[in-house]
Amino acid sequence: QVQLDESGGGLVQTGGSLRLSCAASGRTFSSLTMGWFRQAQGKEREFVAAISRGGSSTYYADSVKGRFTISRDNARNTMYLQMNSLEPEDTAVYLCASRWRPAYTDTTYTSRAQYDTWGQGTQVTVSS
Repeated sequence: QVQLDESGGGLVQTGGSLRLSCAASGRTFSSLTMGWFRQAQGKEREFVAAISRGGSSTYYADSVKGRFTISRDNARNTMYLQMNSLEPEDTAVYLCASRWRPAYTDTTYTSRAQYDTWGQGTQVTVSS
């Protein structure tokens, strides 16, 4: 059973940067397709970014493209989200998610329903 643990959230001013981490355990990390989602208060959970098992494919929501970078270190069982030029609209709980299937694919997934396991989330607050 996969377990995910996010860290790195906090309070930052507009224009600032944060780096989120998601540590995974319970299954070989390189067998997991990973993603980041966020949920602002009173809003639905939305897709932020995804990365394929080997890290060669990435995909971003239009709202974060050019500002956020997703990456992974399979040797460290960890995924990252580098967030630059943060805006108040980025304020949310950020959650990492994983998907495991026995057949290898080097694709990314953007729908919540395509992920099996979720972390508890880490709060990101951007002040204006």
